Amino acid sequence: MTGRRLRIVARVHGYPPDHNAGAEWMLHTMLRELASRGHDVSVHLFRYTAAMPGRYDVDGVTVHPLQSSYFPQDGREADVLVSHLEGVPALAAYGRSWQVPTVAVVHNTHAPSFEGAAACDLAVYNARWTRAEAEDYYGRHRLDPPAELVVRPPVIAADYATTPGDRVTLVNLYADKGGPLFWELVSRMPDVQFLGVRGAYGDQEIPAVVPPNAEVLPQTPGALMRERVYARTRIVLMPSSYESWGRVGVEAMASGIPVVAHPTPGLAESLGGAGVFADRDDPAAWEAEIRRLLDPKAWKAASRKALARSAALDPADDLAAWCEAVEKLVEQGVTL
Repeated sequence: MTGRRLRIVARVHGYPPDHNAGAEWMLHTMLRELASRGHDVSVHLFRYTAAMPGRYDVDGVTVHPLQSSYFPQDGREADVLVSHLEGVPALAAYGRSWQVPTVAVVHNTHAPSFEGAAACDLAVYNARWTRAEAEDYYGRHRLDPPAELVVRPPVIAADYATTPGDRVTLVNLYADKGGPLFWELVSRMPDVQFLGVRGAYGDQEIPAVVPPNAEVLPQTPGALMRERVYARTRIVLMPSSYESWGRVGVEAMASGIPVVAHPTPGLAESLGGAGVFADRDDPAAWEAEIRRLLDPKAWKAASRKALARSAALDPADDLAAWCEAVEKLVEQGVTL
């Protein structure tokens, strides 16, 4: 650890508890780890939110909504600047102007993410396959890659572990996450109880009349997922068309909840041998896997695998490497 308390400032579009997508909870877990090491960590939002009108604190991280933000002042005085998603290009420009090292957290394999990260001093990739795609992109486009680190979306099992319930659950009813398939399965399996959770983004696929064997919950902050979602869930569904990692699946496995998923590269990496995979365009296959896992013996075997995978994904080493990389970045100074 560096010998002094660092001032770490993040600039992002949204943050918990108002905005609850996986990317935001990944970033929050990383920032709160820096705060736990004694650093001064703050977040400035660049989108307006009426839900949180004034400054607030989450786990030692101070958050400034746009209407109460003073980012130019705070950012100039920072030791490190952090952003992700669409906030990276502007952050890189600020860092160059103010001579402050910058960090991009890369959550996907889209070209703008790689281009933005290339302008920063450190790129933190959320999976090994994301890093491999980035290296290929930089090579093809003759870009100098930034320093790099892989931090798998850190899920601290104790934050999510509970006794599983009886529902078959999908988090985020957006079409790309599998909303239409979810409702088809609800229709095909009237004897099974389903739970849908509104997502933090995307148009939510919800029928005007929700069938009696299904329930829809509002968007749920990460800190409440254990109580409100996983404690009621027997099986988690992840029929996503694209998933660079899949945090929900890893959260569920902390309770030994089996996960049925479409085999995106990210889900294949995150779930490993504990995942149950089926093509999202084959509803019959999903119904068959759900019915198989509802058998107590099959569920117990899948649950053991899920718990073992959760233990294998213990984030302690990744979080330590993250903190050390940020501290080292300050020692080295700006490289761009």
